[in-house]
Amino acid sequence: MTLPEIRKPHPARCHCGAVELEVTLAPKGLATARRCDCSFCARRGAVTVTVPLDGLRVVKGEDNLTLYTWNTGTAKHYFCKTCGIYTHHRRRSNPNEYGLNAACLDGVNPRDLDPVAWTDGIDHPSDRT
Repeated sequence: MTLPEIRKPHPARCHCGAVELEVTLAPKGLATARRCDCSFCARRGAVTVTVPLDGLRVVKGEDNLTLYTWNTGTAKHYFCKTCGIYTHHRRRSNPNEYGLNAACLDGVNPRDLDPVAWTDGIDHPSDRT
């Protein structure tokens, strides 16, 4: 299957449209797609793609984003307050990156990204001594 063209920057939005983002994906683009099996991500089930910190801009609805953190507080997960869609998170594995919900990218169906690799979040590298 042919993947959609990803513009630089590319629009992304939540379900209701209250939150709109412009993102420039990491150099490998949609090939960075992955899932995580940590206690939170496994329940959320989203496919994420990598965005450098300077590659994400909230165009609309910054005041409509809510933040969820736990444990170390390093990972910061953002959701639309209106529709509840997870849009993006600052990664614990690399705080210089965001994980972006691939389903929020205009014109992208995460199903088209299969097979998607899994990241071991249960045994997170940050938890190892």
